[in-house]
Amino acid sequence: MHIGTQTFMLEITDGLTLKDKRQVVRSLLDRARSRFHVAAAEIDHLDSPRWATIAIVTVSNDLAVANRTLEKVAQMVESEPRALIVERNVVFL
Repeated sequence: MHIGTQTFMLEITDGLTLKDKRQVVRSLLDRARSRFHVAAAEIDHLDSPRWATIAIVTVSNDLAVANRTLEKVAQMVESEPRALIVERNVVFL
């Protein structure tokens, strides 16, 4: 069994208020969950309107499948025009 974790530190470009930020983050998390069947949550910078850190976790019996899933999620996050990826970390257990 392989567990893949991926974290993103994001700068929210339209983040004037926490409501603006929540809209962007919730959209990303909901899309990741529904399209890729992963666990997803905001884990840091909860009170900052311009910054967010999100975590994505997937479990698979095949390392290549877990890696592909995380890569597809990363492509989805990169395609979000309201958020810039400042840092991305991937770890497999």
